[in-house]
Amino acid sequence: MKKALFTLALSSAIVLTSCSSDDDASGMDETITIDNPISYSFERDGESTVSFSGQTTRIKMAQELLGNFLDETNTAESLKSMFAHDEGVVDFEDAELNASDKSLRSKTAASVDYFYANTTDQALIRADFESWIEAQVNEVFENWNVSAAAGIAGQLADGEKIRYVSAKGLEYNQLFAKGLIGALMTDQALNNYLSTAVLDESSNRADNDAETVLEGKSYTNMEHKWDEAYGYVYGLNADASDPNADLGADSFLNEYIGKLEEDADFAGIADDIFQAFKLGRAAIVAGDYEVRDAQAEIIREKISLVPAVRGVFYMQRAKATLADEVPNYASAFHALSEAYGFIYSLRFTRKPGTDTPYFSKTESDELLEELMDDGANGLWDLKAETIDEISEDIAERFGFTVAQAAD
Repeated sequence: MKKALFTLALSSAIVLTSCSSDDDASGMDETITIDNPISYSFERDGESTVSFSGQTTRIKMAQELLGNFLDETNTAESLKSMFAHDEGVVDFEDAELNASDKSLRSKTAASVDYFYANTTDQALIRADFESWIEAQVNEVFENWNVSAAAGIAGQLADGEKIRYVSAKGLEYNQLFAKGLIGALMTDQALNNYLSTAVLDESSNRADNDAETVLEGKSYTNMEHKWDEAYGYVYGLNADASDPNADLGADSFLNEYIGKLEEDADFAGIADDIFQAFKLGRAAIVAGDYEVRDAQAEIIREKISLVPAVRGVFYMQRAKATLADEVPNYASAFHALSEAYGFIYSLRFTRKPGTDTPYFSKTESDELLEELMDDGANGLWDLKAETIDEISEDIAERFGFTVAQAAD
C-alpha cells in the first residue's frame, strides 16, 4: 500500500512508499517522491507543460454572450449562434473568438461520466439553454420598455439598476449564467477532465510514466487533461499560477468560489481547491495515481458546494427582501433568478466516491417546479415557506445549514 506524508508547508516534497505484496518475489519497496510546488507551475526541459487555452476561450465566449443578453437589438438567431459558434463565423467582437473552433454548446452537458451514454438528457439540457435565449428575445426584448408586473414581462427598477424579467419574474440572463456554471464549467471539470475514464484513457498511464508527450507539445495527455479541468476554474486569472490572488476574474466558478471564501463558514475553500489541483498535478508528474485521484475527490466535493451554498444564499436573501414593508421585487427576483440557475446546476455536482450528483436531474427539476408553482405568476406568488423548504432540502443533502449559507 502507499503511505503519504503531508505537511502544512506550501512547498514540499511528499514521499510515498509503495509496499510490495507477499507474492512479489523482489520484496522491495518503491519510493515515490512528489515535488509539490508553491504555484501551479510545471516544466519539462525548461518549457511550461501547463496548457488550458481552450477553457480560457470558452469562458471569454460565455462572458461576451451574457453581455449580449442585455442588448435588445440582438435576435435569437444571433445569440444562439454565439452559443453554438462555428469556426470563422463572426459571432463575437473578439476576432480571436471568431477564429476559434471552440463553442459553448458542444461542451454543455458533455462530460464522459454523465452524458456519454445519456444523450437524451444532454439534448434536453442544451434545449433548456436555447429556450432561455428564445424567451429573452421573444418575451423580454419585446417588452423592453414596459413596466413589469405579475403576469407581464418588462423592466423593474432596482435602485440605479434596471432588471428585465419575464411575466413570472425570471431574469433569463441569470438562469443562463448560473446554469452554465453547472452544465459547462462544473460538469467538464468534475465529470469529464477529472474522470479516470479520461485521465487513464487508452495508453495515458504508460505514456505519462514514460513522459511521452503529445506531438508538438511539451506535456503528456494526462497532464493536459488535468490542466483543462483547472482551466475551467482559473482560465481568466491574470496569474493562473497563483489564482487566489484575484478570485472573481470571471463571472462563473471563479467568482463564486470567491463568494464562498468571503463567508466565514466556508473560508478556506478557495485554498482547498487550489491546493488539490496543484498536488494532483504534481502527483501526475510523479506518476502517483492514488494521490491524483484523492485530490480529484477533494475538488469534486468542494466545487459541488458552490451552487448549493449560493443557491440557498440567494433564496434567503430574496426571502428577507420580500418580507420588507415595501418589497423590492427587482432585487428579490434578481436573487431568485440566480438561485434558479444554481439549483439547475445541482445536477452537475459530484458526490465524492460515487458516479452520481448530489441531486439528480429529476430532483433538481422538482425543486425548480416547487420554486415556481406557488401560483400562476411564478415568483410574484412565491411564499416564504416554500423558500425555506427548498433551502432546507439543499442544505441537508450537502451537510451545511441554511443559516451558514445565508450569512
